[in-house]
Amino acid sequence: MQPLAGVRILDLSNVLAGPFCAYYLASLGAEVIKVEKPDGGDLARSLGADPAMAAKLQGLSFVAVNAGKQSVALDLKTEDGKEALRRLVDCSDALIESYRPGVMERLGLGATALRARNPKLIYCAISGFGQDGPWRGRPAYDQIVQGLSGAMSVTGDENSAPMRSGFPMADTIGGLNAAVAISAALVRQRTTGEGETIDVSMLESTLAAMGWVVSNHLNGGVDPKPIGNQNFTAAPSGTFRTADAPINIAANEQRQFESLCDLLDRPELKTDPRFAVRQARKENRDALNREVEAGLSTDTAKAWEERLNAAGVPCGRVMTVPDILQEAQIADRDFVRAVGGATSKGAPLRVTRPGFSLSEPFPIPALPPELGADTRHWLEKIGMQSEETTA
Repeated sequence: MQPLAGVRILDLSNVLAGPFCAYYLASLGAEVIKVEKPDGGDLARSLGADPAMAAKLQGLSFVAVNAGKQSVALDLKTEDGKEALRRLVDCSDALIESYRPGVMERLGLGATALRARNPKLIYCAISGFGQDGPWRGRPAYDQIVQGLSGAMSVTGDENSAPMRSGFPMADTIGGLNAAVAISAALVRQRTTGEGETIDVSMLESTLAAMGWVVSNHLNGGVDPKPIGNQNFTAAPSGTFRTADAPINIAANEQRQFESLCDLLDRPELKTDPRFAVRQARKENRDALNREVEAGLSTDTAKAWEERLNAAGVPCGRVMTVPDILQEAQIADRDFVRAVGGATSKGAPLRVTRPGFSLSEPFPIPALPPELGADTRHWLEKIGMQSEETTA
């Protein structure tokens, strides 16, 4: 059995943070019922790089994090829709929502009301800034949170910063935080029968993930600066040019630095006062990087990758997403899985599994649900006829 087999979760969230959380929980065996508005459903259904799929409300953004779920369409502004949700709560273990703080309370469906009805319920609210504080009512999108968190201020270099991450980092980290919190609450629920109210802030989740940068400021008095593709903790550590393409090298330890010097055929760098010890290398980073790139210019990125790793110097090419998905390290570990169905161009519809493996392989998830596909089933199961509820 999967770890969360027998757990039922209501996913009222939208777009990415909450759906990403629920997708991880579904991958671990939870039964996830996605509760969507009847008119269009989750906004992500209309997003993604395949316009024809988006027009069918199966946008590729939706596909990415909703495989293996069920869909129930309810209008929570109606009394019948609210009653249907309450009855679903009665037979569920957890609920995830990503409305602005206060919205669910105004609907009479907030944590206090629902947990009074089902004391074991785990109620997880994901928002940009948390359920209280002066910013609680602000609208929040991933890039807004990236900017406010300071993440953009340390991304890029002195000429390009501030710069956003190339993927929705704050949404994704917020979803992972929610999944961890819900999993922990489920352990206690199983042992004591007690529920929980979880308040996930995307802003705080992002700041927490920036632990080293934040600690250097709080405890070291350092004002974090953008340094591009370099590692602020060590040198030579970052991205370097070779004869044909960039590579990342992390010679963070003394022995790694010395091995690198030998491989570059520059043993004199090991005793150069500018580079001999760790702190000196950091203070003379630019000069050291020039010396390293001069040596790397004699061969290709792939050749250096093989040579350096064999000598214990961590190194990797800078690859594109298509490149890495074709590598045996990913392709041979069942990371990408076809779920049945096809894109508008006829290619197999594929999703990625969570970024970890268990002793038993993850099962192939069902196709992402059509909007409202499971509404009739669940209305009958909770004792409501489908015509009683707007769906």
